[in-house]
Amino acid sequence: MNKCIAFHSYKGGTGKSTLACNSAILLARKGYRVCLLDLDIYAPSFHLYFSKEPRKWINDFLTSSANIQDVMIDVTDSFNSQQRHTDSIKSNDHVGEKEVEISGKLWVGLSNPQKKEIFKLETADTNTKRQAIRRFIHLRELLMSDFKADYIIVDTSPGIRFWSINSLAIADILLLTLKMSDLDIDGTRIVAEEIYRCFIELGSKAYLVYNMVEGYCVPRQTISNKEEISNISGSTIAQKPRNDIASVTQLLSQQRSDDDDWPSSLSTDLGIEIISFIPCYCDIQFLRKEFLTVLKYKDHPFTFQIEKLIDAL
Repeated sequence: MNKCIAFHSYKGGTGKSTLACNSAILLARKGYRVCLLDLDIYAPSFHLYFSKEPRKWINDFLTSSANIQDVMIDVTDSFNSQQRHTDSIKSNDHVGEKEVEISGKLWVGLSNPQKKEIFKLETADTNTKRQAIRRFIHLRELLMSDFKADYIIVDTSPGIRFWSINSLAIADILLLTLKMSDLDIDGTRIVAEEIYRCFIELGSKAYLVYNMVEGYCVPRQTISNKEEISNISGSTIAQKPRNDIASVTQLLSQQRSDDDDWPSSLSTDLGIEIISFIPCYCDIQFLRKEFLTVLKYKDHPFTFQIEKLIDAL
């Protein structure tokens, strides 16, 4: 059964683009045919992950008769080549380590990051926007028919805006991504009540995805003075005096106790099931260069969390 899954949020900074890209990679690795779309029209970012430039952008498809074949880029072979190179380097230290490549297919559609192109969509006249709605629907149909896509993974613009709402309209499954903060909670209530309720009534399924949840990076107990907290690759994340670590741990422990009930309470209030809690992984979150964790660190706990998420879907 074909599925179109959209990652959305009330505001930016919830990690939905990262979740969308890594989910698409794992689905393709499992043997599925996957089309990944950057429909975050106002702040596209997939070009940073994939370092590709298409013949035509999604913008061109939405506003003109651009051919879908010119928009979608097949990145399967490039990722497998990258994986073989990485594994050959690792094999010097780990003899017999098994390669894990993408056995399915992965295509990526990119939005144009240039300011003038974003402004062109933002200021489009009524007729152009009316046409774009039909093009959104046609986009999904073409990916299902011409590319035989098992999954279409969509990254959307945050909030309640024309292009984000229409991105959600083509999805079967809506993943409302949020962090555990008052701003995200209040905004999620607004989005759910004003947008999601309508889509749910029309047959879409919606779920809450809690991302960057405290619990991975912060030590659970006091550590000795000058002791280093290291990430998975061995580089130092922080050096904290013992008293500072103890006070931070105590504060977060109290916060966890105070907040234990509200995630389920929000889910009950909105009538939207929680599908995933993903901890904050500072060792990958704060690195300068964007990369696809599920490819670079196959055994990282973040990869395991993404596997759990797509299995739940």
